[in-house]
Amino acid sequence: MPRVPSDDDLYLAVLPLVHYSKFFAGETYEEVMTLVPDRNFATEFLPQDVDKYIETFRNAARPKYTGRVEPDKFLFTKHDAGNGRVYVSATQNVT
Repeated sequence: MPRVPSDDDLYLAVLPLVHYSKFFAGETYEEVMTLVPDRNFATEFLPQDVDKYIETFRNAARPKYTGRVEPDKFLFTKHDAGNGRVYVSATQNVT
C-alpha cells in the first residue's frame, strides 16, 4: 500500500516553458521538471509514463544537489489521482 503524503513532501511537476523573442525570430519550447510543495501543482502522469519521469528526475538531480538533501535518498511514491492518472510525491531524506 502506498504511503500517504505528509506536509513535508514535495510533488513532481513538469512545467512547459515557451520562449518568445520579437527580436530573434521564432519561439522555442522546453519542459522543466521540478519539485513543488503543493499537490495542486503536481503533474498528473499517464501510468505508463510515470516511471520514465521519476528516473529522468533522479538522473538529472543526482549530480546537482549538494548540502543536506541527498537526491539518491528521495523516496518517490506514486499515488492514484482518481482520474486514471498518477501523481508523485517525494519525501526528502535530510542528513
